[in-house]
Amino acid sequence: MTEQKLSTPRPYPAFRAPGADDWGPLQVDNDDDVAQKEDAKSNKDELNNMLLTSLQMQHLAVLAGLGCSLSVGGPSMLDLWNDVIDKESIGAAAAIATKVNHDLTDKNIETFLSRVEASLHVNNDNELDAFLNASKMVILDRCSRFVGTERLDAHMTFLHRLSRRRVRDQRLKVFTTNYDLCFERAAGKLGEVALDGFSFAAPRRYDPRFFSYDIIRRPHSGDDLGNYLEGVFLLYKLHGSVNWSRADGGAIFEKEEPKPEEACLIYPARGKYQQSFTQPYLESMAQYLAAVREPNTCVLVVGFGFNDNHLAEPLLAATRSNPHLRLIIVDPAAESKTMNGNQYWAQFAELSAHGEDIWFISAGFEDFAQIIPDLKSLTPADTLMKAIQGVTRDQ
Repeated sequence: MTEQKLSTPRPYPAFRAPGADDWGPLQVDNDDDVAQKEDAKSNKDELNNMLLTSLQMQHLAVLAGLGCSLSVGGPSMLDLWNDVIDKESIGAAAAIATKVNHDLTDKNIETFLSRVEASLHVNNDNELDAFLNASKMVILDRCSRFVGTERLDAHMTFLHRLSRRRVRDQRLKVFTTNYDLCFERAAGKLGEVALDGFSFAAPRRYDPRFFSYDIIRRPHSGDDLGNYLEGVFLLYKLHGSVNWSRADGGAIFEKEEPKPEEACLIYPARGKYQQSFTQPYLESMAQYLAAVREPNTCVLVVGFGFNDNHLAEPLLAATRSNPHLRLIIVDPAAESKTMNGNQYWAQFAELSAHGEDIWFISAGFEDFAQIIPDLKSLTPADTLMKAIQGVTRDQ
Protein backbone atom coordinates (compact mmCIF):
# COMPACT_ATOMS: atom_id res chain seq x y z
CA MET A 1 0.00 0.00 0.00
CA THR A 2 1.57 3.28 -1.07
CA GLU A 3 0.61 6.57 0.49
CA GLN A 4 1.78 10.12 0.09
CA LYS A 5 3.90 11.17 3.04
CA LEU A 6 2.74 14.22 4.95
CA SER A 7 5.06 16.63 6.75
CA THR A 8 2.35 18.59 8.57
CA PRO A 9 -0.90 17.64 10.34
CA ARG A 10 -4.10 17.76 8.32
CA PRO A 11 -5.75 21.16 8.87
CA TYR A 12 -9.09 19.58 9.76
CA PRO A 13 -10.12 16.34 11.52
CA ALA A 14 -10.13 13.04 9.67
CA PHE A 15 -10.13 9.35 10.58
CA ARG A 16 -9.02 6.00 9.25
CA ALA A 17 -11.00 2.85 9.92
CA PRO A 18 -9.50 -0.64 10.27
CA GLY A 19 -8.58 -2.09 6.91
CA ALA A 20 -9.11 1.21 5.09
CA ASP A 21 -6.60 2.64 2.64
CA ASP A 22 -7.73 6.25 2.85
CA TRP A 23 -8.48 8.84 5.51
CA GLY A 24 -12.04 10.09 5.74
CA PRO A 25 -12.21 13.88 6.14
CA LEU A 26 -14.84 15.26 8.51
CA GLN A 27 -14.85 18.74 6.97
CA VAL A 28 -14.64 20.13 3.45
CA ASP A 29 -12.22 22.66 2.03
CA ASN A 30 -14.73 23.76 -0.61
CA ASP A 31 -18.28 24.46 0.50
CA ASP A 32 -19.47 24.48 -3.09
CA ASP A 33 -18.34 20.90 -3.71
CA VAL A 34 -21.45 18.79 -3.21
CA ALA A 35 -19.57 15.48 -3.43
CA GLN A 36 -17.14 16.59 -0.72
CA LYS A 37 -19.99 17.62 1.56
CA GLU A 38 -21.74 14.28 1.09
CA ASP A 39 -18.51 12.38 1.82
CA ALA A 40 -17.87 14.45 4.93
CA LYS A 41 -21.41 13.81 6.20
CA SER A 42 -21.06 10.08 5.56
CA ASN A 43 -17.70 10.05 7.36
CA LYS A 44 -19.15 11.94 10.34
CA ASP A 45 -21.98 9.43 10.62
CA GLU A 46 -19.59 6.47 10.48
CA LEU A 47 -17.27 7.95 13.10
CA ASN A 48 -20.16 9.00 15.33
CA ASN A 49 -21.67 5.51 15.26
CA MET A 50 -18.30 3.95 16.05
CA LEU A 51 -17.75 6.28 19.00
CA LEU A 52 -21.26 5.70 20.32
CA THR A 53 -20.67 1.96 20.25
CA SER A 54 -17.26 2.40 21.88
CA LEU A 55 -18.56 4.55 24.73
CA GLN A 56 -21.12 1.87 25.54
CA MET A 57 -18.65 -0.99 25.78
CA GLN A 58 -18.40 -2.57 29.21
CA HIS A 59 -14.94 -1.15 29.93
CA LEU A 60 -13.69 2.25 28.79
CA ALA A 61 -10.13 3.37 29.51
CA VAL A 62 -8.32 6.55 28.46
CA LEU A 63 -4.57 6.94 28.10
CA ALA A 64 -3.97 10.70 28.09
CA GLY A 65 -0.57 12.15 27.29
CA LEU A 66 1.17 15.46 26.86
CA GLY A 67 -1.05 16.53 23.97
CA CYS A 68 -3.99 17.04 26.33
CA SER A 69 -2.05 19.57 28.42
CA LEU A 70 -0.53 21.34 25.42
CA SER A 71 -4.03 22.45 24.48
CA VAL A 72 -4.21 24.62 27.61
CA GLY A 73 -0.66 25.95 27.58
CA GLY A 74 1.22 23.07 29.17
CA PRO A 75 4.95 22.80 28.43
CA SER A 76 6.29 20.56 25.72
CA MET A 77 9.48 18.57 26.24
CA LEU A 78 11.33 21.22 24.25
CA ASP A 79 9.86 23.90 26.52
CA LEU A 80 11.21 22.04 29.55
CA TRP A 81 14.61 21.80 27.89
CA ASN A 82 14.67 25.52 27.22
CA ASP A 83 13.50 26.33 30.75
CA VAL A 84 16.17 24.16 32.35
CA ILE A 85 18.97 25.51 30.17
CA ASP A 86 17.87 29.13 30.67
CA LYS A 87 17.59 28.62 34.42
CA GLU A 88 21.08 27.25 34.70
CA SER A 89 22.52 29.48 31.97
CA ILE A 90 24.22 28.10 28.89
CA GLY A 91 27.65 28.17 30.53
CA ALA A 92 26.63 26.13 33.56
CA ALA A 93 24.66 23.67 31.42
CA ALA A 94 27.61 23.30 29.07
CA ALA A 95 29.87 22.38 32.00
CA ILE A 96 27.40 19.74 33.16
CA ALA A 97 26.98 18.45 29.61
CA THR A 98 30.73 18.04 29.30
CA LYS A 99 30.85 16.04 32.53
CA VAL A 100 28.14 13.63 31.39
CA ASN A 101 29.21 13.59 27.72
CA HIS A 102 26.00 15.11 26.33
CA ASP A 103 25.87 17.24 23.19
CA LEU A 104 23.72 20.32 23.91
CA THR A 105 22.59 20.41 20.28
CA ASP A 106 20.56 17.31 21.18
CA LYS A 107 17.76 19.17 22.97
CA ASN A 108 16.34 16.10 24.69
CA ILE A 109 15.73 16.82 28.37
CA GLU A 110 15.08 13.15 29.09
CA THR A 111 18.42 12.02 27.67
CA PHE A 112 20.31 14.83 29.39
CA LEU A 113 18.85 14.22 32.86
CA SER A 114 19.27 10.46 32.40
CA ARG A 115 23.00 10.92 31.92
CA VAL A 116 23.19 13.18 34.96
CA GLU A 117 21.40 10.59 37.08
CA ALA A 118 23.60 7.79 35.74
CA SER A 119 26.72 9.75 36.61
CA LEU A 120 25.45 10.40 40.14
CA HIS A 121 24.94 6.67 40.64
CA VAL A 122 28.63 6.18 39.96
CA ASN A 123 30.17 9.35 41.44
CA ASN A 124 29.06 11.59 44.29
CA ASP A 125 29.36 14.94 42.49
CA ASN A 126 27.92 17.98 44.27
CA GLU A 127 27.77 20.03 41.08
CA LEU A 128 25.76 17.37 39.25
CA ASP A 129 23.49 16.89 42.26
CA ALA A 130 22.80 20.63 42.50
CA PHE A 131 22.07 20.80 38.76
CA LEU A 132 19.67 17.87 38.93
CA ASN A 133 17.76 19.34 41.89
CA ALA A 134 17.56 22.76 40.23
CA SER A 135 16.28 21.14 37.03
CA LYS A 136 13.61 19.26 38.95
CA MET A 137 12.52 22.50 40.61
CA VAL A 138 12.12 24.15 37.20
CA ILE A 139 10.11 21.21 35.83
CA LEU A 140 7.90 21.06 38.93
CA ASP A 141 7.20 24.79 38.78
CA ARG A 142 6.58 24.79 35.02
CA CYS A 143 4.07 21.95 35.25
CA SER A 144 2.27 23.47 38.24
CA ARG A 145 1.44 27.02 37.25
CA PHE A 146 0.25 27.09 33.67
CA VAL A 147 -3.40 26.19 34.03
CA GLY A 148 -6.46 28.03 35.31
CA THR A 149 -9.96 26.61 35.51
CA GLU A 150 -11.19 29.08 32.89
CA ARG A 151 -9.02 27.34 30.26
CA LEU A 152 -10.30 23.82 30.82
CA ASP A 153 -13.29 23.78 28.45
CA ALA A 154 -11.92 20.87 26.40
CA HIS A 155 -11.13 18.80 29.51
CA MET A 156 -14.58 19.51 30.90
CA THR A 157 -16.33 18.51 27.68
CA PHE A 158 -14.16 15.40 27.41
CA LEU A 159 -14.92 14.21 30.96
CA HIS A 160 -18.58 15.20 30.83
CA ARG A 161 -19.31 13.15 27.73
CA LEU A 162 -17.19 10.12 28.59
CA SER A 163 -18.53 9.82 32.14
CA ARG A 164 -22.17 9.79 31.05
CA ARG A 165 -22.15 6.04 30.71
CA ARG A 166 -24.68 3.55 31.99
CA VAL A 167 -24.24 3.03 35.72
CA ARG A 168 -24.23 -0.73 35.24
CA ASP A 169 -21.03 -0.44 33.18
CA GLN A 170 -17.62 -0.20 34.77
CA ARG A 171 -16.46 3.27 35.75
CA LEU A 172 -14.46 5.28 33.25
CA LYS A 173 -10.72 4.88 33.88
CA VAL A 174 -8.41 7.76 32.99
CA PHE A 175 -4.69 6.96 32.94
CA THR A 176 -2.46 9.98 32.39
CA THR A 177 1.27 10.58 32.22
CA ASN A 178 0.78 14.29 32.92
CA TYR A 179 1.83 15.76 36.26
CA ASP A 180 -0.60 18.68 36.13
CA LEU A 181 -4.06 18.97 37.68
CA CYS A 182 -6.10 19.57 34.51
CA PHE A 183 -8.38 16.57 34.92
CA GLU A 184 -8.85 17.14 38.66
CA ARG A 185 -9.75 20.80 38.22
CA ALA A 186 -12.04 20.09 35.27
CA ALA A 187 -13.85 17.45 37.32
CA GLY A 188 -14.19 19.88 40.21
CA LYS A 189 -15.65 22.57 37.97
CA LEU A 190 -18.16 20.02 36.62
CA GLY A 191 -19.10 18.72 40.05
CA GLU A 192 -17.76 15.28 39.14
CA VAL A 193 -15.66 13.05 41.40
CA ALA A 194 -12.22 11.69 40.55
CA LEU A 195 -11.30 8.62 42.59
CA ASP A 196 -7.53 9.03 42.57
CA GLY A 197 -6.32 6.70 45.32
CA PHE A 198 -6.35 9.34 48.06
CA SER A 199 -8.51 9.39 51.17
CA PHE A 200 -11.62 11.52 51.26
CA ALA A 201 -10.69 13.29 54.52
CA ALA A 202 -7.91 15.83 55.00
CA PRO A 203 -5.04 15.43 55.07
CA ARG A 204 -5.59 13.32 51.97
CA ARG A 205 -3.30 10.30 52.14
CA TYR A 206 -2.56 7.86 49.32
CA ASP A 207 -3.76 4.31 49.80
CA PRO A 208 -4.51 1.96 46.84
CA ARG A 209 -7.59 0.69 48.67
CA PHE A 210 -9.40 3.89 47.75
CA PHE A 211 -9.36 2.89 44.08
CA SER A 212 -11.80 0.11 44.96
CA TYR A 213 -14.24 2.46 46.69
CA ASP A 214 -17.23 3.98 44.94
CA ILE A 215 -20.00 6.48 45.67
CA ILE A 216 -23.72 5.81 45.76
CA ARG A 217 -26.74 8.06 46.19
CA ARG A 218 -28.67 6.73 49.17
CA PRO A 219 -32.46 7.36 49.24
CA HIS A 220 -34.03 9.19 52.17
CA SER A 221 -36.33 6.29 52.95
CA GLY A 222 -37.29 2.83 51.86
CA ASP A 223 -35.39 -0.42 51.50
CA ASP A 224 -33.50 0.60 48.37
CA LEU A 225 -29.77 0.46 49.07
CA GLY A 226 -29.12 3.31 46.64
CA ASN A 227 -27.83 3.92 43.13
CA TYR A 228 -24.39 4.64 41.79
CA LEU A 229 -23.70 8.36 41.55
CA GLU A 230 -23.20 9.75 38.05
CA GLY A 231 -20.04 11.60 37.09
CA VAL A 232 -17.59 9.43 39.03
CA PHE A 233 -14.44 8.18 37.35
CA LEU A 234 -11.10 6.63 38.29
CA LEU A 235 -7.98 8.74 37.78
CA TYR A 236 -4.54 7.13 37.67
CA LYS A 237 -1.51 9.45 37.58
CA LEU A 238 1.07 7.09 36.06
CA HIS A 239 4.05 9.40 36.60
CA GLY A 240 2.90 11.17 39.74
CA SER A 241 1.46 14.63 40.31
CA VAL A 242 2.61 18.15 41.13
CA ASN A 243 0.64 18.02 44.40
CA TRP A 244 1.94 14.68 45.70
CA SER A 245 4.44 14.80 48.54
CA ARG A 246 6.34 11.93 50.14
CA ALA A 247 6.80 12.30 53.90
CA ASP A 248 9.88 11.11 55.80
CA GLY A 249 8.19 7.84 56.72
CA GLY A 250 7.31 7.10 53.09
CA ALA A 251 3.61 7.99 53.29
CA ILE A 252 2.29 10.09 50.41
CA PHE A 253 0.01 13.08 50.97
CA GLU A 254 -1.51 15.81 48.85
CA LYS A 255 0.35 19.06 49.39
CA GLU A 256 0.32 22.43 47.69
CA GLU A 257 3.69 23.31 46.17
CA PRO A 258 5.86 20.48 47.51
CA LYS A 259 9.63 20.95 47.40
CA PRO A 260 11.51 19.12 44.63
CA GLU A 261 13.15 16.71 47.08
CA GLU A 262 9.76 15.66 48.49
CA ALA A 263 7.66 15.87 45.31
CA CYS A 264 6.41 12.49 44.16
CA LEU A 265 7.09 12.60 40.42
CA ILE A 266 8.81 10.45 37.86
CA TYR A 267 10.88 13.16 36.19
CA PRO A 268 11.84 12.88 32.51
CA ALA A 269 14.66 10.33 32.49
CA ARG A 270 15.34 6.81 31.28
CA GLY A 271 14.77 5.50 34.78
CA LYS A 272 11.03 6.08 34.52
CA TYR A 273 10.49 2.41 33.57
CA GLN A 274 12.03 1.13 36.81
CA GLN A 275 10.35 3.83 38.92
CA SER A 276 6.95 2.94 37.45
CA PHE A 277 7.12 -0.35 39.31
CA THR A 278 7.55 1.22 42.73
CA GLN A 279 4.80 2.73 44.87
CA PRO A 280 2.74 4.82 44.41
CA TYR A 281 3.14 4.29 40.65
CA LEU A 282 3.01 0.51 40.90
CA GLU A 283 -0.71 0.42 41.65
CA SER A 284 -1.54 2.61 38.66
CA MET A 285 0.68 0.51 36.39
CA ALA A 286 -0.97 -2.68 37.64
CA GLN A 287 -4.40 -1.23 36.91
CA TYR A 288 -3.27 -0.13 33.46
CA LEU A 289 -1.84 -3.55 32.60
CA ALA A 290 -5.09 -5.18 33.73
CA ALA A 291 -7.36 -2.68 31.97
CA VAL A 292 -5.96 -3.27 28.48
CA ARG A 293 -6.57 -7.01 28.82
CA GLU A 294 -10.19 -6.86 29.97
CA PRO A 295 -12.78 -8.30 27.56
CA ASN A 296 -15.18 -5.90 25.82
CA THR A 297 -12.83 -2.96 26.31
CA CYS A 298 -12.25 0.28 24.45
CA VAL A 299 -8.94 2.04 25.03
CA LEU A 300 -8.90 5.66 23.92
CA VAL A 301 -5.39 7.08 23.45
CA VAL A 302 -5.33 10.89 23.30
CA GLY A 303 -2.25 13.08 22.98
CA PHE A 304 0.16 10.23 23.73
CA GLY A 305 3.09 9.79 21.35
CA PHE A 306 4.08 6.20 22.30
CA ASN A 307 7.51 7.38 23.46
CA ASP A 308 7.22 5.65 26.84
CA ASN A 309 8.01 2.00 26.14
CA HIS A 310 6.66 0.79 29.48
CA LEU A 311 3.18 2.03 28.44
CA ALA A 312 3.29 1.46 24.69
CA GLU A 313 4.57 -2.13 24.85
CA PRO A 314 1.71 -3.54 27.01
CA LEU A 315 -0.84 -1.83 24.78
CA LEU A 316 0.73 -3.27 21.64
CA ALA A 317 0.78 -6.73 23.22
CA ALA A 318 -2.88 -6.36 24.20
CA THR A 319 -3.96 -5.47 20.66
CA ARG A 320 -2.39 -8.72 19.50
CA SER A 321 -3.72 -10.96 22.27
CA ASN A 322 -7.04 -9.44 23.36
CA PRO A 323 -9.65 -10.19 20.66
CA HIS A 324 -12.24 -8.00 22.41
CA LEU A 325 -10.15 -4.82 22.49
CA ARG A 326 -10.93 -1.72 20.48
CA LEU A 327 -8.16 0.85 20.27
CA ILE A 328 -8.80 4.46 19.21
CA ILE A 329 -5.71 6.64 18.72
CA VAL A 330 -6.22 10.41 18.56
CA ASP A 331 -3.41 12.77 17.54
CA PRO A 332 -3.34 15.94 15.42
CA ALA A 333 -0.49 14.42 13.36
CA ALA A 334 -1.84 10.87 13.30
CA GLU A 335 -1.88 10.72 9.51
CA SER A 336 1.83 11.48 9.19
CA LYS A 337 2.86 9.49 12.27
CA THR A 338 1.32 6.29 10.91
CA MET A 339 3.84 6.59 8.09
CA ASN A 340 6.80 8.38 9.67
CA GLY A 341 6.37 7.80 13.41
CA ASN A 342 8.26 5.57 15.81
CA GLN A 343 8.11 1.76 15.89
CA TYR A 344 4.83 1.67 17.83
CA TRP A 345 3.02 3.96 15.42
CA ALA A 346 4.26 1.75 12.58
CA GLN A 347 3.10 -1.46 14.24
CA PHE A 348 -0.31 -0.11 15.22
CA ALA A 349 -0.77 1.17 11.67
CA GLU A 350 0.16 -2.22 10.24
CA LEU A 351 -2.23 -4.07 12.55
CA SER A 352 -5.01 -1.65 11.64
CA ALA A 353 -4.30 -2.07 7.92
CA HIS A 354 -4.75 -5.82 8.36
CA GLY A 355 -8.18 -5.35 9.91
CA GLU A 356 -7.49 -5.26 13.65
CA ASP A 357 -9.95 -3.05 15.55
CA ILE A 358 -7.65 -0.01 15.65
CA TRP A 359 -8.97 3.39 14.60
CA PHE A 360 -6.93 6.53 13.98
CA ILE A 361 -8.39 10.01 14.36
CA SER A 362 -6.37 12.98 13.16
CA ALA A 363 -7.51 15.71 15.55
CA GLY A 364 -6.23 17.76 18.45
CA PHE A 365 -7.59 17.26 21.95
CA GLU A 366 -9.91 20.28 21.76
CA ASP A 367 -11.39 19.21 18.42
CA PHE A 368 -11.80 15.61 19.53
CA ALA A 369 -13.65 16.65 22.71
CA GLN A 370 -16.28 18.21 20.48
CA ILE A 371 -16.45 15.12 18.24
CA ILE A 372 -17.30 12.78 21.14
CA PRO A 373 -21.04 12.05 20.95
CA ASP A 374 -23.32 12.77 23.88
CA LEU A 375 -24.75 9.45 25.05
CA LYS A 376 -27.88 11.04 26.51
CA SER A 377 -28.75 12.65 23.19
CA LEU A 378 -29.98 9.26 21.99
CA THR A 379 -33.72 8.82 21.66
CA PRO A 380 -35.30 5.68 23.22
CA ALA A 381 -35.60 4.21 19.72
CA ASP A 382 -31.91 4.87 19.06
CA THR A 383 -30.97 3.28 22.38
CA LEU A 384 -33.02 0.17 21.58
CA MET A 385 -31.50 -0.09 18.12
CA LYS A 386 -27.96 0.22 19.53
CA ALA A 387 -28.73 -2.50 22.05
CA ILE A 388 -30.06 -4.84 19.35
CA GLN A 389 -27.00 -4.16 17.20
CA GLY A 390 -24.75 -4.92 20.14
CA VAL A 391 -26.45 -8.25 20.81
CA THR A 392 -26.31 -9.18 17.14
CA ARG A 393 -22.64 -8.27 16.91
CA ASP A 394 -21.69 -10.33 19.96
CA GLN A 395 -23.41 -13.50 18.73
